[in-house]
Amino acid sequence: MGTRREFVAWLSAMSLAGLARPLAANERVEETAAAAARAWLDLVDEGRYRAGWDAAAPAFKSMVTRDEWDRAVRSARAPLGRCLSRTLRSHKLVDSLPGAPRGPFVVLQFETDFEHKQGSLETVTPALGGDDLWRVTGYFIR
Repeated sequence: MGTRREFVAWLSAMSLAGLARPLAANERVEETAAAAARAWLDLVDEGRYRAGWDAAAPAFKSMVTRDEWDRAVRSARAPLGRCLSRTLRSHKLVDSLPGAPRGPFVVLQFETDFEHKQGSLETVTPALGGDDLWRVTGYFIR
């Protein structure tokens, strides 16, 4: 991965549910993906960024090295302080995202209050792997 700007652009593209092709809603699938996303977010909330990279989808790992991810997420999350609350606001099952291999994906949006920033919007996008496990392939904070 070349620059931080490219990394942020990739994360932004991965979060564009509006450009994805939706699938029929499936609450069980979406709940399973949300549980995987929450487990991954726990790692990030604990500052275990490298473990978050280790637990991410192969597509995520192919776009950014472990060290690049650690630096990028540390610089984005550290100023926010600790996570105080996180509420799932939307979820959408889709079969494709711009610039990504075929899904399925679930685009999840959480309203998150951090110690130093209330009302953040986190977009987390898990993808279903060939092993039938959901792993995060995109993460974006606004």
